[in-house]
Amino acid sequence: MAEATDVDLILVKKAQAGDKRAFDLLVLKYQHKLATVVIQLVSERDIVEDIVQESFVKAYRALSGFRGDSAFFTWLHRIATNTAKNHLESAARKPSYRAQDLDAMMVIETPEPLKSEESPDNLLARGQLESELNQLLNTLPEELRVAITLREFEGKSYEDISHIMGTPIGTVRSRIFRAREFIETNMQSVMAGRNRLHAQS
Repeated sequence: MAEATDVDLILVKKAQAGDKRAFDLLVLKYQHKLATVVIQLVSERDIVEDIVQESFVKAYRALSGFRGDSAFFTWLHRIATNTAKNHLESAARKPSYRAQDLDAMMVIETPEPLKSEESPDNLLARGQLESELNQLLNTLPEELRVAITLREFEGKSYEDISHIMGTPIGTVRSRIFRAREFIETNMQSVMAGRNRLHAQS
């Protein structure tokens, strides 16, 4: 156990220094173990996979704060458990269609004119964001772009993507993780720039 912990600390220190491949190794090492933890709380397979993925994203972002006071997996376990609980709480707050009466369902299904929030300015802004997202996707290496497109836009499971790309599921997870991290980081920069321009106008 001590040897495994030593290896984890070496990988963590490399990842903290900017070596993403070191973190990829931690993902590969613990993804199945973490899924076993999450599935005890959430039963849906695809949801489990997304929570595991989100947990690794959170761990990566918080990695600079990991000091080795506990084993890396203990720290990761805590993140995954909190992420799963947050998902369950969020799902419980979402209204069920069964709770809506027939009149409400008819309102939802009846075509309506564009609402106020769908103003020309908002539609333009949304179109610009989609364009910027597409540009970010196009800057990704092909293997990352294909993986994230299959997952986020085509709704494929990790297993399906593994078969399509001919790569292990662990590699698929790593690619999607890196693609999400890149897109989220750059979209935050884009939105921050938009907010500055809006404030100046």
